[in-house]
Formats: sequence, structure tokens, C-alpha cells
Amino acid sequence: MRKRIGFIGSGKMAQAMMAGMIRSEVVVPQDILISSKTGQTRIKAAAQYGVHAVESNRDAARQADILFLGVTPDLHKEVIEEIKDNLVENVIIVTIAAGLTTKKVEGFFGRKVKVIRTMPNTPSLAGAGMSAMCANELVTEDELAEVKELFRSFGEVEVISEGLMDSIPSISGSSPAYVYMMIEAMADGGVKQGLKRDQAYRLAAQAVYGAAKMVLDTELHPGLLKDQVCSPGGATIDAVSTLEKERFRGAILSAMESCTAKVKELGKD
Repeated sequence: MRKRIGFIGSGKMAQAMMAGMIRSEVVVPQDILISSKTGQTRIKAAAQYGVHAVESNRDAARQADILFLGVTPDLHKEVIEEIKDNLVENVIIVTIAAGLTTKKVEGFFGRKVKVIRTMPNTPSLAGAGMSAMCANELVTEDELAEVKELFRSFGEVEVISEGLMDSIPSISGSSPAYVYMMIEAMADGGVKQGLKRDQAYRLAAQAVYGAAKMVLDTELHPGLLKDQVCSPGGATIDAVSTLEKERFRGAILSAMESCTAKVKELGKD
């Protein structure tokens, strides 16, 4: 892809994304330019990935055909005010912040611009991300396909309606944190039973990875896969019974509802 890709904000997520693009050779490092609030961050990232560090957000905006805004939701208005008069014609603005609608982003620019709203997650760092995206009416199918190609360089992508975007952090954006907590708890249980700590983490993490891969590869209902592990009168069904008594499913559902409520709050003025 011969497009100039700009990143305003060079944090871990931005670096995970650019690393995936470079690793997959969908973009050459020389076509990626980055800016950040901290000079040390962008200089370090430029040295690590071979990308071009620019002095200011305006410099990034003046050169990028696809411009990622990798800043927190509360900083978008300030950053957009800074760059709005320095954009390349027909630039595609890509956001990765929870709660910000395409209409709100347009409002910050004070005019119609091409906006793609996305929600990636931290497993993108391992090339195993899960991202969701939607676009406003100005983005063409070909342009959306180009941005999807960029996201596929570090994981999987689903295009959904914007009305569902606020639900995405709870199911794929924030959910790795729930899984890390479960892996930690499983490892603690293993240590309690005598396993070494590093062994316990490997066993728990690989089991979670394998279970997720079974769901994806077999396309069987997770309930059916669970049933296949539960022998009559066996240890697994005892464990499942205890999880049900302790409201394992209910706790996850409640956590997701809390997450979505917070996302909606972040999107308010």
C-alpha cells in the first residue's frame, strides 16, 4: 500500500499497530510518520521501527493520507483543534478511542471529514488483536477496505454498525483484562496445589489459548465444547457447578454492563 500513514500519539497501542503493519509488509516503515507529546517516546519508537518521527502533530497531519489519532478520548478536541487546518485533501481520520462517535469527531473538526471509528485491543501487540470498526458516509468501500487491510496486519477485524460500537470494549477491547485475571487466579490455584509459579502461568495460559482456538477452529457452540469436557460424575462438572454457584457468568455479564456504561459516559460532552 503506497499511502502515508500518520500516528498522532505513539503509545503502546500505536506501536503495536505500526509493528503489525511493518511485520506484514503492508506498509514500508518509511511511509509511517509519528508524533507524540513526549519527544523521547517518538524518538525511541522511530529508532525501534525505522519510521519517521516528526516534530509536531501539524507535521503529521500535513503529510498523512490515513491519520490515526492515538490519544485518550479527552484529548481529541484539543488535538483536532491543533491540526484541523493542516490536513491532506481526502485524508481518512481513524480513531481508536472508546465512546467517541464519528459525528462528535466531525463536530470537533467543524466540518465533514472522512472518519473511521475503531476499537482494537492489546493482544494486537502479539499479532492476535481483535478490532471492530465503522465508518461515516464519506468513506468509500475501497477506503474502508484499505484501513481493514492495515488492521488485519495485527489481528482480526469486524465491521459493525456504529450503534453497536459502544458495546465493543466490553466484549473485546477490555475483556483481555478479565481473561488475565482468570489466568492469574488459575495459576494461584495451581501454586496452592504445589506447582511452581512459572509452570502454573504457562499451564493456565496455554489452556485458555487452546480453549479459545477450539471455539474459533471448530465453530461449535461453547456450551457444547464445555459439555465435551464434563464427564458424568467427574471432576470438571463439579468445578463447573461451583462456578455457577459463585455466579461466574453473572459476574462477567455485570462487568460487561459496567464497562459499556463507562464507555457511554466517556462519549458524553
